[in-house]
Amino acid sequence: MKQKVIHIDGRNCHIYQSEQPDFLLVQPIDKHDLELMDQEVAAIQRQTAKAFTLAAFEVGDWQNELTPWTAPAAFGKTPFGDGAVKTLDFVTHELIPVLRQLQLLGDRSMRLLLGGYSLAGLFALWAAYNTPVFHGIAAVSPSVWYQGWANYVMASTPQSAAIYLSLGDKEERTRNPIMAQVGTRIRHQHQLLSTQGVTTTLEWNPGNHFQDSDARIAKAFVWLMNNL
Repeated sequence: MKQKVIHIDGRNCHIYQSEQPDFLLVQPIDKHDLELMDQEVAAIQRQTAKAFTLAAFEVGDWQNELTPWTAPAAFGKTPFGDGAVKTLDFVTHELIPVLRQLQLLGDRSMRLLLGGYSLAGLFALWAAYNTPVFHGIAAVSPSVWYQGWANYVMASTPQSAAIYLSLGDKEERTRNPIMAQVGTRIRHQHQLLSTQGVTTTLEWNPGNHFQDSDARIAKAFVWLMNNL
């Protein structure tokens, strides 16, 4: 698999390219994720023979660029912003078209997947309600505790055919009263998607929020490739 870094609109985009991919995997990442990308890609390759290209783009300010509307701080003192709209616009109108122009993708029949971890998982899940571009969504330990999220999904309909959800089995055991809602919220999310005709699953991983993020993301993308 070929690797390269390209620069699009001031962002570093790390590309893992197959010759004739059936899937494009798109993932927002931070510096910690970047250190684990080789492991993540290797884990995907171990679990499936399906050809894919992965495009991971760096996000500098997670609490602003990946959240859909402003909300009070849930940890620390920094409130959340509303930059998800701009980030999704970058993905759909700049990143993907540039990849096509550079002939880094297969034909237009290839299936597009968007996935992320934590706030990036929330962003991926939110994107499912705001664009028909992505066939599948990998929302891994998504921040569904986010203020206003429960009401938002009750009033919205996803446009993606398949949505993978997962959570660590210790994540809801926290003293933070906001984040302690994550287990109840993700169970509700899964139930709601099931009634809306979406191909979905909810998987519980051993451990807390900070364990095995690369392996969990890899498993999510593989599930989507096997169910689309």
